[in-house]
Amino acid sequence: MKLVISAVLTALAAAAALPAMAQDKVLNVYSARHYQTDEQMYDAFSKATGIKINRVDADDAGLIARLRAEGAASPADVILMVDAARMAVADAQGLFQPIKSAKLDEAIPSHLRAAATPEGVTWTGFSTRARVIVYDPLRVKAADVANYEQLSDPKLKGLFCTRSGSHPYNLSLFSTVVERLGDEKGEAWLKGMVANMARDPKGGDTDQIKAVASGECGVALTNTYYLARMMKSTKPEDRAVVEKVRVVFPNQGTTGTHVNIAGAAVAKHAKHRDAAIQFMEYLASPSAQEYFANGNNEFAAAKGVKIDNPALKAMGGDKFKAETVPLAVVAKNLTKVQQMLDRAGFK
Repeated sequence: MKLVISAVLTALAAAAALPAMAQDKVLNVYSARHYQTDEQMYDAFSKATGIKINRVDADDAGLIARLRAEGAASPADVILMVDAARMAVADAQGLFQPIKSAKLDEAIPSHLRAAATPEGVTWTGFSTRARVIVYDPLRVKAADVANYEQLSDPKLKGLFCTRSGSHPYNLSLFSTVVERLGDEKGEAWLKGMVANMARDPKGGDTDQIKAVASGECGVALTNTYYLARMMKSTKPEDRAVVEKVRVVFPNQGTTGTHVNIAGAAVAKHAKHRDAAIQFMEYLASPSAQEYFANGNNEFAAAKGVKIDNPALKAMGGDKFKAETVPLAVVAKNLTKVQQMLDRAGFK
């Protein structure tokens, strides 16, 4: 009789554990990435691991606000963001937790990750995009925009266009350049760009490319994936824009072209920490890296992964020299550079 009772209790305990086990096969992802091909990447992870992904979408600022409001009650396990500056801000607010992973250490270069501590690394870049210069070949010579520093040269007066200086894409670039040039020369560079503007900063990167093609501007900054999208577009108007502009990967003879990241971190109060780390390691795998490169025209961050994206190759993206200033440096320069931008009148 005791054996029967024991068996029944064991069966009941096992049955009671089933919901908990099923619950552990869940990963809650807060994402600022809104790309259709990411769905295929998530599906591949779920099929391989049996872990279901629940996703909450917002922009980077919205994710940060939500995490702060939720506090320790947050269900978030993994946070996906699309800019190193914003990841650094979230990290500084204590929204991430450090993790240790030999796989990530081996796959992702250290300059594309947060600074390592004895506890581990808080955030990791999984894809990159280059901040390049597009120009009108009828008005500007490639040699005149070979380096970021030349954007402040008076010969480009009335020709330069960009989106807001405070936008994270620009803020990350400016913070990195200031790190190289030093504060005095860096601020002078920002003032020189303001003096060269064809109009006040406005719009997004695609708008800058179109402005160069239309003749409103002669030179502009853009992330590579915006240009790649237009190159792959079947719309005649996009093709017409692409035919009128040229692209330069700046600083190839010196420090290399600035690259920014889309990255991920394990949330401070993650309830499924092991699954979160497993997902992070998956993002560094060759198959996931191919989704980044081919799906959203980004560059792979993992070592040894080659891109096979016709648009990126056509613009020279398969062989450019990338800058290796640690993106963690961006964090300590953000406030200082924003103050420089204000003094320079860079809107």
